[in-house]
Amino acid sequence: MSFDYFEHDADIGVIGRGATLEDAFEGAAAAMFAIMVDAAQVKPLVQFAFSFAEGDVELALVTWLNRLLAEARQRDLVLGRFSLMRTDGQWQGAAWGAPWDANMERGTEVKGATLTMLRVGQIDGVWEARCVVDV
Repeated sequence: MSFDYFEHDADIGVIGRGATLEDAFEGAAAAMFAIMVDAAQVKPLVQFAFSFAEGDVELALVTWLNRLLAEARQRDLVLGRFSLMRTDGQWQGAAWGAPWDANMERGTEVKGATLTMLRVGQIDGVWEARCVVDV
């Protein structure tokens, strides 16, 4: 799994790549939270899990990212580790993180994942999941 960012006009996008679709989604989540905080500062102290149903993989990416943001906000957490599995359109996600700490250097707040430049697919045998996030 790997992740990256891209700039499009005044927007920031996230890209996750991996051997599997799920790895790419996990990478996109890591990229999104890395915009907000240095992942090295996040200890996996708290874990939560959730599921969602979505048959379209592109919409599933946006749902996954927005659900992670909502769960993190509700729990006042910053996240640094992710796990996702898919079976017949049903997705099982988990994330690990820590409560926001005054010692953590905050980056740019991500408000949500958007449909802008949304793309999920394989490139040269590697899965890639990308979209622009609202900051």
